[in-house]
Amino acid sequence: MRRAKIALVLGVLAALGVAWRTGVLRQFSDPASVKATLLALGPWGYLAFVLSYAMLQPFGVPGTVFIMAAPLIWPWPVAFGLSMTGTMAASVVGFSFARFVARDWIAPRIPARFRAYDEALAKRAFATVFALRLIFWMPPLLHAFFGVSKVRFATHFWGSLAGYVIPLLLVSYFGQRLFDVLKRVPGEQWALMAVAVATLALGVWAWRRWSGARG
Repeated sequence: MRRAKIALVLGVLAALGVAWRTGVLRQFSDPASVKATLLALGPWGYLAFVLSYAMLQPFGVPGTVFIMAAPLIWPWPVAFGLSMTGTMAASVVGFSFARFVARDWIAPRIPARFRAYDEALAKRAFATVFALRLIFWMPPLLHAFFGVSKVRFATHFWGSLAGYVIPLLLVSYFGQRLFDVLKRVPGEQWALMAVAVATLALGVWAWRRWSGARG
């Protein structure tokens, strides 16, 4: 077991090193530069994208950054394939890290909203993994929750794969179209939407405070 942990950590470090050498990590803060770098790499750009996704997302970089960027760089079928591959790789890395490397440290930090699914996961493992992936997608804490749970690796893998297909297909197919629409939205409308969202969030917060006080 100790050798497996060491191998996993070394694998993560090696993959990060490859992503760094390709230039993707150095230019990650500049989307235009990332696009140019990945396209210039040709087929190696696919590998750089997947490795960066797999190594960065489980440790805090939002997966939506990658799946929204992919259709802006490549045709949607390629973007879908890379998004699926990267998302599954990130899920496996996050799951394996939680299960084999840092289980004792991670277990107490799993949010209560995921802990509530422990019983469902024990009784209907595949369906629960599928539903949680379909709803929540790929947050690092969900990878960790599955890793510290008793769900089998194979069940987690195939349940996650099935749960990711629909949302990633939609993002890959409509991503470029959505980006083009958003670019045409005037700045005044963005400001109005921001105010509306903030007002809604404040209303929800106030309602929850009022409900809690009454309870």
